[in-house]
Amino acid sequence: MALPLADELKADAPALPAGLAFRPFRGDEDLAAFVGIANAANREDGVEERASLEGLRNWAGFPSRTFNAADDLVVVEADGAPVAYGWTTWVDASDGVRDYSTRGHVHPDWRRKGIGTAILQRNEARLRALAAEHAVDKPAFYSAFSPESRIGAVALLQGNGYRPVRWFFDMVRPDMENIEVPDMPAGLEIRPVSGREQMRQLFDADVESFLDHWGGFDASDESFEQWLADPDYDPSLFVVAWDGDEIAGAVVNIINEHENAEFGRQRGLLDSVFVRRPWRGRGLASVLVARSLVLLRERGMTSAWLGVDADNPNGALRLYEKAGFAVDKRASAYRKPLEVTQ
Repeated sequence: MALPLADELKADAPALPAGLAFRPFRGDEDLAAFVGIANAANREDGVEERASLEGLRNWAGFPSRTFNAADDLVVVEADGAPVAYGWTTWVDASDGVRDYSTRGHVHPDWRRKGIGTAILQRNEARLRALAAEHAVDKPAFYSAFSPESRIGAVALLQGNGYRPVRWFFDMVRPDMENIEVPDMPAGLEIRPVSGREQMRQLFDADVESFLDHWGGFDASDESFEQWLADPDYDPSLFVVAWDGDEIAGAVVNIINEHENAEFGRQRGLLDSVFVRRPWRGRGLASVLVARSLVLLRERGMTSAWLGVDADNPNGALRLYEKAGFAVDKRASAYRKPLEVTQ
């Protein structure tokens, strides 16, 4: 069994600079500090994401078999105050491997002191213990994800043997003018979702649709509950295509008021765009994207963005370009072989 985090840190804590120490996560008092650390790091690295206390509370508040903040989240403190944090999780990926993921943020004022390296070493030790405990019959890899603008993180990963294996784009539609809405495919209609049962139906349809896409997706009950509790969750923004009682496809849209205020803009996110296999090839995705843009415009948005796998197997990149989106930022998924020892 993997050791509880407190014992693990006592037994095998990577070296930190003098005056710094690892410790376990302490709940809300740490989350408030994490907001400042993550947002300072994002500003420094040119990453247009902003953490909120509500969002981090939701992230840490739904323990599951793949992530439990009590064991998988570690804090680096100086004089009793957090200056960095790291975490691990894992997922079975669609290409037949198990990804053991390492993540972390270091406040810019504390960078270039070896903290990121120590967090990576601690995370890898944690992931090795988990992999040995799991003993699954499939290849295991350490994995990480980083926007290319995080120059320090990219250098750290590559210097420790991680190699890019997949590329992703953030795409932006800079205005909401001249939106062309194609006709709906015959037999389908746009209807809202309501009630817990339909929300679960939508969640499961989303997960199912991405089974043939690269990566892994947590379809657990805990993940569903976390989705419902997301502070940006607003079903009135969802555009869902129905074929009778079956969901054919949807776009799960989000308006992040916190980030819009930070950047002085009104931008909506097409967070998940999907069409289930039986309904593909009929132009439904183009309709859903266009109707989402119209809806976001009606809600006061003046631009929109989304993320896409550069090698999406269903031609999503071309679809989004046709809908007026252009590549704005790039990121990579990284992997390194993980040798499991029993």
